Amino acid sequence: MKITFTDKAIEKLKPILSQGNKQLKLKYDTDGCGCAVNGVTTLWLVKQADKDDIVVETNFVPILLEKSRLIFYDETMTIDTVEPLGCFQLKSPNEIINPRMSLVERSESNE
Repeated sequence: MKITFTDKAIEKLKPILSQGNKQLKLKYDTDGCGCAVNGVTTLWLVKQADKDDIVVETNFVPILLEKSRLIFYDETMTIDTVEPLGCFQLKSPNEIINPRMSLVERSESNE
């Protein structure tokens, strides 16, 4: 799997990541979506990996993904920003996976 951050996304995330010992995680969030196959990808800021997480190297910082949710992602993805909205976007050569991806800070374990 290849994940690339755009220069704009790196610029926006650097000050956030420098404020503490946090890691980025792409979370396939199904809370309130009805079932496990209906979800939305969100960018989480977490203190530690969960036991289902794998680490994927990127052109910026390593990012965590849930091994059990890899089927919902494309092999090549890009994380960009949506400047007027102040959020992020997850896209691949095939599709826009989430056009308005939030950055959510999680303080507790995510299991």
